[in-house]
Amino acid sequence: MNGISVDHDGAIRRIRLDRPEKLNAVDTPMLEELSARLSDTAADDSVRAVLLTGAGRAFCSGGDLTGGDTDGAAHAANRVVQAITALPKPVVAGVHGAAAGFGCPLALACDLVVAAPTAYFQLAFTRVGLMPDGGACALLPGLIGRTRSARMAMTAERVDAATAFGWGMISHLTADDDYASVLEQVVRSVSTGPTLSHAWTKRALAAATLGELESVQEIEADGQLALVHTADFGEGARAFRERRAPDFRGR
Repeated sequence: MNGISVDHDGAIRRIRLDRPEKLNAVDTPMLEELSARLSDTAADDSVRAVLLTGAGRAFCSGGDLTGGDTDGAAHAANRVVQAITALPKPVVAGVHGAAAGFGCPLALACDLVVAAPTAYFQLAFTRVGLMPDGGACALLPGLIGRTRSARMAMTAERVDAATAFGWGMISHLTADDDYASVLEQVVRSVSTGPTLSHAWTKRALAAATLGELESVQEIEADGQLALVHTADFGEGARAFRERRAPDFRGR
């Protein structure tokens, strides 16, 4: 299913990014599939909570830079984030390993984020001459402030799970040996909670903190479209594939 696996477990829909060989890097068909599965969830009254995870060693390593189908990916990524934030049901992200590139706003768009100690969050875009997308520039400042958001966006620094929890970026930090049990406890707790109350709470929180999400996403998408035609992006993509440091020239 274009890199997305879905299981329905009672009142919980478990959606998994399922390209472990690519650390769940996303392309356009995968993003469109994810949007479709989230839309299905919104219309299914039997589902009361969603669990979003990644197969293998990572949650999501960002966009696929290895030659996959990425035409329209920025807009497809925006639709995924909008689907999560508008879904009138709790969405819990289970993060282990990398939540990098688009994987970072994908996780942070969720209502609750349960992270293993191995998790880290990284806006890695500047490493290839791009800018954050998916609404990262709207999601992050509301969580950690403008200065820390600029630090992540401009330096591409990895933020480990403990730091992310201390900054208020994520809701739960687990120990090494209880990630799976805590994640299950959290998603089952919200799946048995007052569904209508959750829906109204999500709506109010979005109004308070995400009023500019779509306008920011449009700026990000315009920026990505301009940046993918620059020499710096070409150099960044080559350096990524060749596993070396890029030589950016500001062109």
